Amino acid sequence: MSATIRLTVAQALVRFLSVQYTERDGVRHRLIAGTWGIFGHGNVAGVGQALLEAGEDAMPFHQGRNEQAMVHAAVGHARQLNRLSAQAVTTSIGPGATNLVTGAALATINRLPVLLLPGDYFATRAADPLLQQLEHPTEADVSVNDTLRPVSRYFDRVQRPEALIPSALQAMRVLSDPAETGAVTLALPQDVQAEAYDWPQEFLAERVWRVRRPVPDPVELAEAVNAIRSSRRPLIVAGGGVHHSEAEEALKALVDATGIPVASTQAGKGALRHDHPADVGGIGHTGTAVADDLARTADLVIGVGTRYSDFTTASGTLFQNPDVRFLNLNITAFDAHKLAARTVVCDARAGLEALASALAGHRVDPAYEAAYGTGKERWDEVVDRAYRAADESAVPTQTQLLGALDAVVGDEDVVINAAGSLPGDLHKLWRARSPRQYHLEYGYSCMGYEIPAAIGVQQATPDTPVWALVGDGTYLMMPTELVTAVQEGLPINLVLIQNHGYASIGGLSESVGGERFGTAYRYRAADGTFSGAPLPVDLAANAASLGMDVLRAKTVRELREALATARASDRPTCVYVETDTATATAPPAEAWWDVPVAETASREAAVKARTEYDRQTAARRTHL
Repeated sequence: MSATIRLTVAQALVRFLSVQYTERDGVRHRLIAGTWGIFGHGNVAGVGQALLEAGEDAMPFHQGRNEQAMVHAAVGHARQLNRLSAQAVTTSIGPGATNLVTGAALATINRLPVLLLPGDYFATRAADPLLQQLEHPTEADVSVNDTLRPVSRYFDRVQRPEALIPSALQAMRVLSDPAETGAVTLALPQDVQAEAYDWPQEFLAERVWRVRRPVPDPVELAEAVNAIRSSRRPLIVAGGGVHHSEAEEALKALVDATGIPVASTQAGKGALRHDHPADVGGIGHTGTAVADDLARTADLVIGVGTRYSDFTTASGTLFQNPDVRFLNLNITAFDAHKLAARTVVCDARAGLEALASALAGHRVDPAYEAAYGTGKERWDEVVDRAYRAADESAVPTQTQLLGALDAVVGDEDVVINAAGSLPGDLHKLWRARSPRQYHLEYGYSCMGYEIPAAIGVQQATPDTPVWALVGDGTYLMMPTELVTAVQEGLPINLVLIQNHGYASIGGLSESVGGERFGTAYRYRAADGTFSGAPLPVDLAANAASLGMDVLRAKTVRELREALATARASDRPTCVYVETDTATATAPPAEAWWDVPVAETASREAAVKARTEYDRQTAARRTHL
């Protein structure tokens, strides 16, 4: 009979989590590196007490201010460590738990691991209805935590102590599996958390979850090689899977040998350094001219670790060669089969290495290389113009801000963004110098992600300079984790851009006939519209009130100086700048994005926009 130890369910769970590890290529990581938490009556006497009893060495605890933000911080941590390490998030029942839903959706959409431990109602129903319990008149086993089911890769409600054993093991399996990972939810009834049980020692022993690198199937590999050898204009689309599998060197070796150009999605940018001859920049609606021109004429599109979002495909209008075919290398069969592609279901690094070996001696036509090389040179000139400020004493534009930041950061810095107009400018213009430098969350494009993600990245790699780029709209949604950065002494850098409203959606609204309705941060005018004077909101003062060091920059010169000062600081620092929104310095979109326009309308702007919409949709293709 195996030895047992008597612990509460929460104590057993924390002890179990503290000895789980991943291992890939002989390198081991803690699978659950720490736990974020906000305590309430659903977890304070259960998971909270268990964390206190375990101590910081066994399970580091991070105090959060907003449940959604805690998930974002955990996701930033997991991405920085290539999904080999995750963090847990514990909340009370009710609003604390439902605040997790947005973060869980972000994690699952982006294929990034996070463990969610929300409290739940009494399993015994001893107290019924419980404070904050949802009462369903026909389904007594439903709680608010069921909102997490559709956004979780694995979900279980642990109704009895012994049920934790299979549930916890399944949770670790999903979190550590690169083909399955995402948000994992273990809903924990608060009475069960505090219940004691005799746990087998084997359950609490150290356990290693090996992260697989599946190699290509020989038949699939042979078909892929034939497709590439017979292609005249191949194009690689590098997605986030290149980074997650640490396949950057394998990709470089393949393109060095073959000359195939590489365009990148938001998640894949940095797969090649910006100055590599084969790197043609971002692809799709926010892509570069050279990448999108190549995409329109490509006869073979080789997707590596991408899920082909509508921004990447320009809503199905980008790949216009009548003979275009698709070849996808992906560890997830669901993504590999998109666009009716030939599939190679494998680890990205293993697949790229196998392709490089099988393609020995093959290279694209020199004329093709010369053509995309010329296009790359032209786009570099576009970037130079967007970054350049003719007058150092002028108010900077947003692209000039990026130019100033580009001049300050080092190869090791991480630049984080998720929403607003910045993702488009960054995808087109940012010159990524290392695999981890460009950190764009664009699977969910969640406002509020940047600040907590910067904390997660800083925790994962403490010596890395980290920059959170945030507009005023995003900042007003979720600045709360700045307090956490101050509390923990994490020297994140916040670049806070004031442009008086939802600038990105304002531009989109104008293009689709919405006339920027409801997008400006202004007083109401006499006619009731938001067209009065800008609101006198001082976001810099707000950041200072939360404990940040704040540097105000009014000119391009002051901005450069402030960014350099922030990077040199060992304190959480905010650089606040109001940008010039009247001067257009960002290059326009090189490809379309489908946002449906009113089919019938009385306002001229909408009628005109619908005409353009009908013209664009005519170019949409279904690839079969």
